[in-house]
Amino acid sequence: MTACTEKAADTGSDAKSGAIAVQSTDAACKLSRTSAPAGSIAFEVSNEGGKITEFYLYGPDDRVVSEVEGIGPGTSRAMTVKVTEPGAYTTACKPGMVGDGIRGKFTVTAKKHHN
Repeated sequence: MTACTEKAADTGSDAKSGAIAVQSTDAACKLSRTSAPAGSIAFEVSNEGGKITEFYLYGPDDRVVSEVEGIGPGTSRAMTVKVTEPGAYTTACKPGMVGDGIRGKFTVTAKKHHN
C-alpha cells in the first residue's frame, strides 16, 4: 500500500514541508517541535523501532483528537489535524500498540494573525 508509506518530505521533514517530524522507537517518542499555532498541524511519523506503532494527539480533556495507526517498522505515515483551540495537548507513540504509550506535552498556541 503505497499511500501508507509515502513520505511528505525527507527525514527531518520539518524544514521542507513544515511538518513536525516524529521519531518513534520501541522506547521513545521524539518530536522535532513541541508546539504549533492553532490551525492545520502536520505530523510526519517515522517508525524506527522493531514493532508496529501508533501515534496519537490527545486534547486538553484527554480525548483523542487525531491518530494514525499501523505504522510498520521502517515506514512513515503523515497525519494532519485541524486544531482550533489553543491549550495543553499530549502526544503519544504506542510501540506494540498497547498501554498509554510514550507520552509528551504538546502546546497549541493562539493562531497568529497577519495584518
